[in-house]
Amino acid sequence: MPPLLVNFIQLLALVLWVLILARVVVSWIAPTSGGPLVAFIYQVTEPLLAPIRRLLPSTGGLDLSPMIAILLLGVIARLLIGG
Repeated sequence: MPPLLVNFIQLLALVLWVLILARVVVSWIAPTSGGPLVAFIYQVTEPLLAPIRRLLPSTGGLDLSPMIAILLLGVIARLLIGG
């Protein structure tokens, strides 16, 4: 795989990982806060987390979808890169 494509996949996975982590932190610290940055984080991460959330059983208010999404991002990135 060309190095440029490998770097792009790694960068994309890292950016998504950071955005998911930021969403988790925002939901703990200020779940009702608004603002353009919080809205952006939710808009970018929701398409990744919503399908996972639908597949998971209810856990009584604990959302495990970010953890699973981060694990899946790592697996997919490693499979695409081949290492």
